[in-house]
Amino acid sequence: MKILILGGTGAMGIHLVELLGKENNEIFVTTRSKKQSRGNVHYLQGNARDIDFLETHLQQEWDAIVDFMVYTTAEFKSRVNLLLSATGQYIYLSSARVYANSESPIIEASDRLLDVSKDEKYLRSDEYALTKARQENILESSGQSNWTIIRPYITYSENRLQLGVLEKESWLYRAVKGRTIVFSKDINDRVSTLTYGLDVSKGIVSIIGEARALGEVFHITSSQDIRWSDVLGIYLNVLENNLGFRPKVLLNELGEFKKIHSSNYQIIYDRLYNRQFNNTKINRFIDITTFKPVEEGLRNCLTDFLSYGKFDTINWKLEAIKDKHTKEHTPLREIAGYKQKISYLIHRYIKN
Repeated sequence: MKILILGGTGAMGIHLVELLGKENNEIFVTTRSKKQSRGNVHYLQGNARDIDFLETHLQQEWDAIVDFMVYTTAEFKSRVNLLLSATGQYIYLSSARVYANSESPIIEASDRLLDVSKDEKYLRSDEYALTKARQENILESSGQSNWTIIRPYITYSENRLQLGVLEKESWLYRAVKGRTIVFSKDINDRVSTLTYGLDVSKGIVSIIGEARALGEVFHITSSQDIRWSDVLGIYLNVLENNLGFRPKVLLNELGEFKKIHSSNYQIIYDRLYNRQFNNTKINRFIDITTFKPVEEGLRNCLTDFLSYGKFDTINWKLEAIKDKHTKEHTPLREIAGYKQKISYLIHRYIKN
């Protein structure tokens, strides 16, 4: 098969490329940075959100397109027909964040926030969960059925390790530097589901070229649920074994925690929900019980990151606020650039 992967260099994409490359496929992956093609994997340098770049590569016919890009609703609406007309199967990466709160394990037909929320201010926004649901609607009303919607949930990998709403730069960086992890007491008590990126990619591979998957929606998640407090415990055990000390943790009340995380809707309309999933539908194509157990996966990925991983950009304004909460200090030599040093000093010592 000839497969185009748009934005396939993230936590799921890198595994998907590797899996598909092992089979008798020709794989083409868009990337903004220059990458060396190898064997049957070809990298196309450019921004797949650029319509001109996209049109250039959609002039040919693809057996399947897997789309990891994040679009505005207007952007997606302007290119959906272009994408659908260029392939036999268009696989759209949505998100299980579209689901509303549910007392029972979530199935693909469970209520979405877009359809049941009474929060008018929220509904007027283009928050991520609403954006994904609106783009799902665009696909479903396109008049075509050569699409498949995938709704992964919280996906971890060797370079992505989340704690509630916090990416590793917001909690793990502090831990390895010997400073206190600042987390939410409320989120810490909630039940969630985390899935290894490789396993989600295996699920995607299982439905590529499947006629039964056309015009259908699937979430691909682990069936194992876990409390965030247990996730935190796994992280702390690995860190203690590797660093020689156990990082300290401060569990903030929700109001205080929101001061260090700007995505309030993600907290209110997702991480404060208990998330459990019924995977019967995707289990027709792949055995979910073969997915990596959460504790083993998180332990291995964090150990690997501590050995060779790198942090992305650190938000020093938020680090200053956390240091103020914990009465800690970050050495200025640790902060790159005068503007970032000044921002840290202002928010640590001057602003209330």
